[in-house]
Amino acid sequence: MDAKVTSYGWKTLAGSAIGYAMDGFDLLILGFMLHLISVDLHLTGGQAGALVTWTLIGAVAGGILFGALSDHFGRVRVLTWTIVMFAVFTGLCAFARGYEDLLIYRTLAGVGLGGEFGIGMALAAEAWPAKLRARVSSHVALGWQIGVLLAALLTPVLLPHIGWRGMFLVGVIPALIAWVIRSKLHEPEVFVRRAKERGTRGNAFKLLVKDGRTTRTSLGLVILCGVQNFGYYGIMIWMPSFLSHKLGFTLTKSAFWTSVAIVGMMIGIWVFGQLADRIGRKPTFLLFQAGAVVMVLTYSRLSDPITMLWAGAVMGMFVNGMLGGYGALMSEAYPTEARATAQNVLFNIGRAIGGFGPVVVGSLATTYSFHVAIALLAVIYVIDMLATIFLIPELKGVELD
Repeated sequence: MDAKVTSYGWKTLAGSAIGYAMDGFDLLILGFMLHLISVDLHLTGGQAGALVTWTLIGAVAGGILFGALSDHFGRVRVLTWTIVMFAVFTGLCAFARGYEDLLIYRTLAGVGLGGEFGIGMALAAEAWPAKLRARVSSHVALGWQIGVLLAALLTPVLLPHIGWRGMFLVGVIPALIAWVIRSKLHEPEVFVRRAKERGTRGNAFKLLVKDGRTTRTSLGLVILCGVQNFGYYGIMIWMPSFLSHKLGFTLTKSAFWTSVAIVGMMIGIWVFGQLADRIGRKPTFLLFQAGAVVMVLTYSRLSDPITMLWAGAVMGMFVNGMLGGYGALMSEAYPTEARATAQNVLFNIGRAIGGFGPVVVGSLATTYSFHVAIALLAVIYVIDMLATIFLIPELKGVELD
């Protein structure tokens, strides 16, 4: 197949990656701002945590809803809906007067945020050639990390000057950029062709479990996405707090550590896409999962801040590098009429499972220590390897149905 990328393909990549960057930026700045928001609005610890939890709950609901809608109405149209919803309610967060209205705005912003990953992945996968599909999926996934990196770098600089309300307004900017890019896109040819062929549309959710092979693949992907999100949120939510309280890091130092870890994650995602298009999806997943086991165990034994800095980058490369492969794998495993539904449903089920990561890590850290909590995360990556071996098919180079 011709491996040339069209201008339309590049535009879909830009629109999808920027939208995903918006997601990462939004979630990380919330973590950095929670203390100031709590002081300003007189929130309890439980209420502050609920702002994060309900953002993720909204994202899960939005992912499932908008994924199904995009398989019915089209990728570009529904992505526009999600971006408008996110921008409106993120902007309203800047004007919240108390806990109740801020919680509502965060939840509804999360609903808009939830549709970004799966629909953007499906759109990019349908616009790029099969030989480069893992690479474009990894490029979209890099958008999240770029957003998180920008949040880590900009928040310590901007927050003291514009406050948490101003930071929410800054979070609207990437949404507007993504909206402008998407307004110039049309639906992918494969989606238009399949929409004409199938006439009345069936139930996309049923196609995720239409036979034994597909059901096993769906189960495997739920496990992979669950482990991915559990490890990511479990480590990234607690690490700034650990660095601050145990090692005496300031906000600037914690942000620097986070930035270094994110750079490691970005390298991992990029490398994953390159390898998956060359040696296959399964071998690359297994390589990164084994690396995650080794690095998580290694990291749990460290105490020197400098060593933890570079080791955190290597750990991030393996732990989060796998994010570069889910988009291609899910695009290839399901037909066009269920592709975005699969992306958003399966990944957001994983995100829902991953939402327990901070709770579990926090409980283990309180009962034992943070190092013990990190070490026990190695177990979930062993489970990840078993799921990949027995449930995930190799789909490198297949043409999209």
